[in-house]
Parts: sequence; C-alpha cells; structure tokens
Amino acid sequence: MACTLILALDLPDRDRALAFLDRLQLPDLWVKIGLQLFTRHGPELVETIAARGHPVFLDLKLHDIPNTVASAVGSLAHLPVSLLTLHASGGREMLAAAAAEAARHTDRPRLLGVTVLTSMDAAGLQETGCPHSPEDQVGRLAALALSAGLDGLVCSPLEAARLRQTLGPAPLLVTPGVRPLGADADEQRRVLGPAEAARAGASHIVVGRPILRAPDPAAAARAIRAELAAAATP
Repeated sequence: MACTLILALDLPDRDRALAFLDRLQLPDLWVKIGLQLFTRHGPELVETIAARGHPVFLDLKLHDIPNTVASAVGSLAHLPVSLLTLHASGGREMLAAAAAEAARHTDRPRLLGVTVLTSMDAAGLQETGCPHSPEDQVGRLAALALSAGLDGLVCSPLEAARLRQTLGPAPLLVTPGVRPLGADADEQRRVLGPAEAARAGASHIVVGRPILRAPDPAAAARAIRAELAAAATP
C-alpha cells in the first residue's frame, strides 16, 4: 500500500503559511490545516490552498452533541476538503450523525475518527478516567468509529500495524507522531519513522516541524516521500 505524506501546516497566519508553500514548490503535496489557521482565517484559506493544487486535510477534531457536529459537517462539506476529523470519543450517535450528513453530499470529505492523541501516554489517559492502555483504547474507539460509518481513523503509528491487521485494507489510517531519523519528538509520545509507519499500514502520515524547521524544507519533504516510496517497494 502506498503511503501519502501530509504536511502539517502549523504556522500562525495566512501570509506565513502561503509563503511557506511558495517556498516548497510542491503543488501536489497534501496539507493539513488545523485549529490555529482555521480559527484565524476560516474557509477562505482552505479554498486558497486547495486552489493551488493541495489536497486539504482539515483537522478540527469535531466533538459536540450529534446535531451540532452533523450541522458542522454539512457546512464544511461545501469546502474543497478531502479529509475531516472528529473525536471518536464523541460516541456512536455523534459519529453516525456526522456520517449520515456527509453521505448527503456528492463531493464530501472522508471522515476520520481521532482515537487517542499521540501526545498522550498511559499515564495521561488514566488521568482522564480511562483505565485502559492507549493501545486498547485505540482499538475500542477504532471499532466504534468504523461501525458508525466513518471512513478511517487517526492513530499513532505504533497502533497502525495492529489496526491494519484487524481491520483489513479498506479503512484510511492517518498517523501523526511521525518523526524522521534524528528529528526531535517534541511533545509527541508515541512515534515512529516514516518508513516504519508506512510498513505498519499507514495510508497517510502527518509531518510538521521536521519539514517546517528544516534548513531546506522542500528537500526534507522530498526525502520523506522517497522513504515512503521505498517502503512501498516489495
């Protein structure tokens, strides 16, 4: 299975985000727009980045009552968004309402259930009142999200192999927490390298600071793409 690189465009404002994409000169590169940029600039930035040829992963992690989340999905479905995230911990009713709303739209985004954040380890999870290990909780939420009609999952690369083996080839598995050799882990707790994540079964990997902070960001992105292509070669 080929694995796709997504750049986490975690920059503070529109001008710096677009300038960085201009510097990269990789118009087909997938781009993740998160809360920081979307809260400041909204749908217009999504449309601008998509118009430049970048498939957009809109990472908003929607989590609210079912009607509110379904209404948000309906509003976002009119944007050029390829992937959209919801918190799987919002429960079956919320997830199913979102999936039903998305299905009403022809060019809908594919919905991803966020399982356990890659910044959380077992101790952090237990502080929230969840007695299960991150691996077990990821499996439980993954099954819930897919049975409610979602298209895939966001998980750490450490859980990708187990999920792929259990769930088969169909679901998307999008893995943040990917760090090339020598890169800082930052606040991530559950990480792997790009090739390892691809071999584990990830369909997409999300990489931010190792590209954003690189002396030559385009070269860093191309190197990760080459590593993913090599991992897909039998």
